[in-house]
Amino acid sequence: MSKIYLLVTLIFLQLELHSQKLYFPPIVGNTWDTINPVNLGWCTQYVDELYSYLDDEQSKAFIVLKDGKIVLEKYFDTFTKDSLWYWASAGKTLTSFLVGMAQQDGKLKLNDLSSKYLGAGWTSEAPDKENQITIWNQLTMTTGFDDGVSDNHCTLKDCLTYKADAGTRWAYHNAPYTLLRDVLQSATGINENQYILNQLRIRTGMNGVWITSSFDNVYVSNPRSMARFGLLVMNHGVWNQDSLLKDQAYYDAMIHPSQSLNKSYGYLWWLNGQPSFMLPTLQIVFPGPLSPEAPKDMFAGIGKNGQLVCVVPSLNMVVVRMGESNGNGDEVSIVLCNQIWARLNKIMCVSAASNTNNPNSIHLYPNPTPNKLNISIPAGPEPSFMSIYDACGQLIETSPYRPELGLGHLEPGIYFIHLKINGLNHIRRFVKMD
Repeated sequence: MSKIYLLVTLIFLQLELHSQKLYFPPIVGNTWDTINPVNLGWCTQYVDELYSYLDDEQSKAFIVLKDGKIVLEKYFDTFTKDSLWYWASAGKTLTSFLVGMAQQDGKLKLNDLSSKYLGAGWTSEAPDKENQITIWNQLTMTTGFDDGVSDNHCTLKDCLTYKADAGTRWAYHNAPYTLLRDVLQSATGINENQYILNQLRIRTGMNGVWITSSFDNVYVSNPRSMARFGLLVMNHGVWNQDSLLKDQAYYDAMIHPSQSLNKSYGYLWWLNGQPSFMLPTLQIVFPGPLSPEAPKDMFAGIGKNGQLVCVVPSLNMVVVRMGESNGNGDEVSIVLCNQIWARLNKIMCVSAASNTNNPNSIHLYPNPTPNKLNISIPAGPEPSFMSIYDACGQLIETSPYRPELGLGHLEPGIYFIHLKINGLNHIRRFVKMD
């Protein structure tokens, strides 16, 4: 027992020491300490290159925190630090955090059946299948519902149809996530706006509100509020000395692989540095990390049109981007995230974390590219064939291998190339630009 007590004490001391290294802005007002990137030894000659890229990508706001202080902050066009913008699916991370707080308060348990809070018959599945679905399944995108329905945002029971047993299939499905709102309301007895006001806004200085858009539940706030949330999560759910999320077992589970199907997904958080990942609409497991240019320990909320809150504990950094889409409108903007980190690496004067540093890796370059793609493979046998798929997993073409591809016939967007070498499958993604 004394050893356990000592271990717990050491953990809390470690968290307290970590908190002391971080700056937390006042809960009231716009005061926020800053750090000049020159004082960090950063290569500031590359900052304009990053801002130009963000402007081209129709960004509204961009913030980088280091040790809690603002290092970079840029707003575009008429947008300001007080302007409001939607989080899209990056807001899933807020719901994940609130579920953890509700569990620590004894309002629910992750292994509770969802029907305990949503009522029997909340799906169109047979009762024995419906009664397999738990809150944990909703948090991990493993409900087993068919995500290929005409509108996978639809929360009506007729839209929630059986595809697989709960826990056996991962699919990025918005409807069961959205219904966590109703689970929280049923469990706590108050709506999600009041719950987030009580649990987060009053205690961290965040502003914002949940709004209903068709079936979706969308969070809207100013950019610094998203940065405040990233800082809170980076500090293990502790704001300054106020422990909001005391359940560290839940916290650890939230930001680590939640299941073995998609290793790059926690509790509604995307995880970098994992051996493989899956993407919305696809039942393909892609090898490699989600964002090769980003630090391995990054975890992120990623929303449609490039709403990003990236948390990097090893660097004490939070990165926020809000804005529109430059034409692709990805449900999960991993390419934009990766490109931002490629430019941040230059600013921080560090080598890119790209797999190009591995001489045995398969490398596509330039990537993104407007018209031509080169393929570099390790010495040895060449691929027996290669195939190109679009972002929806539809086969575009199959041909004999060639190290240089002309892409003039492809529309701008995200694509995947499939190579087979010595009987092993290799899948890499590339972006075709205008």
